[in-house]
Amino acid sequence: MTLSVEFSAIGVGIVLLQAFWLMFPAYVTGSIAVLVGGGKPIDFGKKHRDGRRILGDGKTWAGLAGGTIAGIIVGSIQNIAALSINDKLVLSFGETWYFFVVVFCLSFGAMFGDLVKSFIKRRMNIKRGKKSPFLMDQLDFVVGAWFFLLLFATTWFFTNFTFWHILAVLILTPLLHRFTNVIGYKLGKKEVPW
Repeated sequence: MTLSVEFSAIGVGIVLLQAFWLMFPAYVTGSIAVLVGGGKPIDFGKKHRDGRRILGDGKTWAGLAGGTIAGIIVGSIQNIAALSINDKLVLSFGETWYFFVVVFCLSFGAMFGDLVKSFIKRRMNIKRGKKSPFLMDQLDFVVGAWFFLLLFATTWFFTNFTFWHILAVLILTPLLHRFTNVIGYKLGKKEVPW
């Protein structure tokens, strides 16, 4: 009885760590985008046909580029580590050029998901910094990253993201999102702590 409980706890711990590892390039994009953002907005200040901004001032070219590049760098470092450790518990993003496709999908996909969320929020007349319904603020970048992975790295996605990894990401991400946003708020980099 004790052995199975310990094994279950270890198994859950491994899945949580693997899920965090797999999503880490996507996780860093938003934080780095906030740190390096500013400057020219992606929508160039233009309005949609509904009279509201397409994306808003918070979505800038510097943030998009900085977040994407940071995710690619982090994912590349992770991949070098995973391949050198060569342990089945430490998942890699692939070998040769394929890993770049995976980390690009995770990084740019996360940023893309955030842009789509901002577009939807503007259409719903939700002001910048205000909370969105249905965990949109917490899971937008996950949906974006997974969308790009399913399009361009389908086999890798289904090989590495089991049902349990997907569930772990959906539970971990809102908690991590809240934690990092509170830190960003306390550092003066975010206007609101959510």
